[in-house]
Amino acid sequence: MREKLQGEEKAGYVHSVFESIAKEYDRMNSVISFGRHGAWREYTNKRMGVNTGQSAIDLCCGTCDWTISLAEAVGPTGNVVGLDFSQNMLDVGAGKIRSKGLDQVTLVNGDAMRIPYPDNTFDYATIGFALRNVPDYKQVIREMERVVKPGGQVVSLEVSKPPFMLYRKLFFFYFYNILPLIARMVVDKYEEYSWLPQSLTNFPDSRQLADVFRSVGLVDVQTKLFVGGVSALHIGFKKQVDKP
Repeated sequence: MREKLQGEEKAGYVHSVFESIAKEYDRMNSVISFGRHGAWREYTNKRMGVNTGQSAIDLCCGTCDWTISLAEAVGPTGNVVGLDFSQNMLDVGAGKIRSKGLDQVTLVNGDAMRIPYPDNTFDYATIGFALRNVPDYKQVIREMERVVKPGGQVVSLEVSKPPFMLYRKLFFFYFYNILPLIARMVVDKYEEYSWLPQSLTNFPDSRQLADVFRSVGLVDVQTKLFVGGVSALHIGFKKQVDKP
């Protein structure tokens, strides 16, 4: 079963999936999120309090929708890095960034589990709808905590498991059974979109993920559920340096 792939095998398979769906990714993102992903990002940016001149790294940035909204928030005096391991996804995103003239964006083909930046570099580290797809989500969160400055924010926006069991079962039925059929009709990608829902199977629910944030040293962890828990926002803060 694809959902049992581990480590490098999982990373290789996920890479092939995203390389193959890059051109259709934006359309299917709207299907997966019930057309709400843009509103969720807008809410998240406001909740984060992104200001002009700040810096952010958007991990597994895909076609760069969140990267772009962060860049617009920090303005021309800020800087945003969009990092992804799929060059095809980055190429799609680069076209959107050029069309908007966002010179404050740098795109990097890289690994979210080994972020190529020093400690305490960014005000924010974000990851949207990708944490469940990485080989080791705890390692990614540790890396995000490492590269943000003291007081900086680690932010995840991700598909989640609704806490109410009947609703969870209905959502899972849609996510596992109906979504791949829609993907076949809309973009002719059945296998890819039958695997992506399965990546949620062993991923923690919103409470468990909040505990993971705390376990890597993040504090004041906040959680917000969307549409009854089909998506969840998590924000954690890096500890401030104690003054002597």
